[in-house]
Amino acid sequence: MIDDVLRTLFGDPFAVMNTIGLVAFALVGSSKAIREEFDVLGVVIVGLAMAFAGGATRDLLVTRVPLALQSPIEISLGLLGVGLAIALSVGLESPDTHPVTLVADAIGLAAFATTGAIVASDAGVTAFGVVAIATINAVGGGAFADILLDRAPFILFEDFYASCAVLGGVAYWAATTIGTTAGTAAVACAAVTVGSRLVAVTYDWHLPTAQRLESARK
Repeated sequence: MIDDVLRTLFGDPFAVMNTIGLVAFALVGSSKAIREEFDVLGVVIVGLAMAFAGGATRDLLVTRVPLALQSPIEISLGLLGVGLAIALSVGLESPDTHPVTLVADAIGLAAFATTGAIVASDAGVTAFGVVAIATINAVGGGAFADILLDRAPFILFEDFYASCAVLGGVAYWAATTIGTTAGTAAVACAAVTVGSRLVAVTYDWHLPTAQRLESARK
């Protein structure tokens, strides 16, 4: 039922999620570069890196040519996200921390976790492979963008971010395991990922550090 509705309204679930993810992550990456006062070329590069690095890694893991190299539409969507970030920077003082950008980041995370899970499932990998590729697709671009920004990838710190993609990947695998359609599994993955991320931001969830665990033990 859900699968039929999705295809009627949006067509291919992968194409829908991929489109959303590209625009959202290009916007987020570009906003980070704007905050660091990169020039226009730098803003474009960081934005596109965040949009495409995770998906390119996903495609290489399943031994196929990255979609970014197959279709000009992919690059166009990334540039649209860059353009939106530049437009926001004109009207907002701190676009990278504005609720619009934070929500876009959560939506992009969910969209790319879902596309990664779809591709991994179609490739016939194990349950671990589905979750791993979903997570890599979701956070790989942000990690690469942080390297370009000359800082340690924030997903390695205590922020509850990559964990949301892991939960989404698990939700996708669980949904397919119990026999739901691909569309239903995609909705489950996206909902769990974006929901957990927005809750984490709202309530300031963090994963514990080793130091915090040690201090709690004493």
